[in-house]
Amino acid sequence: MILVTGATGNIGSALLEQLHARGIAPLRGLTRDAARASFPVGVEAVEGDLSRPASLKPALEGVRSLFLVPGMGPDAEVLAAARQAGVEHVVLVSSITVQTHPHLPAARENLAVERLLRESGMSWTILRPTQFASNALWWADSIREHGTVHLPYEDVGLPTVHPADIAAVARVALTDPGHRGRTYALTGPEPVTARQQVEAVSAALGREVAVVGIGREEARRRLAPLMGDRLADALLDLLGGDVNDEPLKVRDTVRQVTGSPARTFRQWAVENAAAFR
Repeated sequence: MILVTGATGNIGSALLEQLHARGIAPLRGLTRDAARASFPVGVEAVEGDLSRPASLKPALEGVRSLFLVPGMGPDAEVLAAARQAGVEHVVLVSSITVQTHPHLPAARENLAVERLLRESGMSWTILRPTQFASNALWWADSIREHGTVHLPYEDVGLPTVHPADIAAVARVALTDPGHRGRTYALTGPEPVTARQQVEAVSAALGREVAVVGIGREEARRRLAPLMGDRLADALLDLLGGDVNDEPLKVRDTVRQVTGSPARTFRQWAVENAAAFR
């Protein structure tokens, strides 16, 4: 039995689809409201809330492998509940900032969860993705309503990763014991600036979308309501700090683990164009 947390999110939903498409069973998807969940036929929707670890007991019953998105509740208690339930292996989504920007508060928090998992007694695989392609959805309202995106550091490029590629590496790690005890840094196939991302969305829509450069404080004012103060600060530090070569590196991990090349941001834009119309 595999349990996928964050099952309705960008990574979890893609992971369930990929596992199901390959005939991997039994599968469970964790959701706060099973009646509203839309999972592939045969995937069991189970209710539970990571912010209330006691609620996870029914979802964890019989589970041997767990896909975990941290930061949704008390991670130490969640991991303890998993171990008590007999979970043998956890695939954890961390962040590449653990190795590129370890001084950032969000990176320290992710590293703390990694340590908890390593010391839990369960086997583990840790995924450290860079900036998600799906972060571009933060611009959706502005593009739909105004045809404009206001951006800081619009010409700084990071090798943005497609959530489906994170899911693909997680799928392999969940189903192949050879990936236990491994830590994988995940990126897309090339650095993509925010300006280039907007251009890709514009091409997918077939209409022009303008880019307006803004300063850090204005960017923080716009981002904080969407993602919270701490994540907004972390993202702006990542983009506008003392940028070194480490966060700009393209890793070939997706291809090495899955056998398929990493998806481009342009592919993500085409697949998600409807969100910007």
